[in-house]
Amino acid sequence: MRIAILAETDRTEARVAATPETVKKFLSLGANTTIQTGAGIKSGFTDAAYQAQGGQIVDSAAAALAHADVALCVRRPNASTLAGAKENLAVISMMDPFGNETAIGELAKINVSAFAMELMPRITRAQTMDVLSSQANLAGYRAVIEAAAEYGRSFPMTRRLGAIVTATDVRPATKEQVESLGAKFIAVENDEFKQAETSGGYAKEMSLDYQKAQADLIASHISKQDIVITTALIPGRPAPKLVTEEMVQSMRNGSVIVDLAAERGGNCALTQADEIITVNDVKIIGAANLTCRMASTASSLYAKNLFAFLETMISKETKTFSINWDDELVKATALTREGVVLDQRFIK
Repeated sequence: MRIAILAETDRTEARVAATPETVKKFLSLGANTTIQTGAGIKSGFTDAAYQAQGGQIVDSAAAALAHADVALCVRRPNASTLAGAKENLAVISMMDPFGNETAIGELAKINVSAFAMELMPRITRAQTMDVLSSQANLAGYRAVIEAAAEYGRSFPMTRRLGAIVTATDVRPATKEQVESLGAKFIAVENDEFKQAETSGGYAKEMSLDYQKAQADLIASHISKQDIVITTALIPGRPAPKLVTEEMVQSMRNGSVIVDLAAERGGNCALTQADEIITVNDVKIIGAANLTCRMASTASSLYAKNLFAFLETMISKETKTFSINWDDELVKATALTREGVVLDQRFIK
């Protein structure tokens, strides 16, 4: 089987879908990997590094796709990029399907089998494939560094930053995770909270009554914080507004907000994507795609997620590529097959 690794067409995207390490692993499974020249350069992976692990470098996306069974990308490729590829080519990437129904339909029209990694269910079997967690964990790390840089004061310790940390989330499972790391959990823990997680491990949209109660709790808490990092996203919806203008006004002078939901409209009412603004001496960082500021590490994590998923589709006995359409992971992530959009949520 043949795997194509394409260079990302979005100029702001520095990550790549495979590393020399995963290229070597694919080769051990019997898969040949063709990499578009320069695909990994922004992540610090040279063409020579891929070649040293058995990858073949070609000069265009079309050449990489020639005879390929699978194409791996970071962001959803345009249908025009895939023109001329083998019919039923499996394309695996972060598809960003919500609000992009037309683009998903275009992939169906050219008989691509499209898989959205961000729809991977949060179950034990799929932990090594969870791109949202691998990328969000890294973005959260970077958000703390960005906040510390903009804060203008030293943190009290050197080996660790030494901050007193609190965290909030509507998913009950998160409480134990937060407390196990030494932070304090803040949430309205009523009956609705206890059922606020989907079977796939994602947060549900909460009722207006719950949102108001949680907002009141956060408002009383946020005025005492020096740094606030927000990450809340709901699939298919704009980012929920968690930090109001009034909350910003209540914060201490010199405080910092890092809004990791900036690309989806922001969790803070004042956030401007890709901008740092100051309101009432509070800095608000509209942090769009922070993972690209750590592209090498982000690519390594993402490539491992892709490898783990694709490995389930490769027979170890015959070294051939075969999709089991009854597999729960395939059912959860498959968007298109044989000219049809499979997921009704993404039919325009």
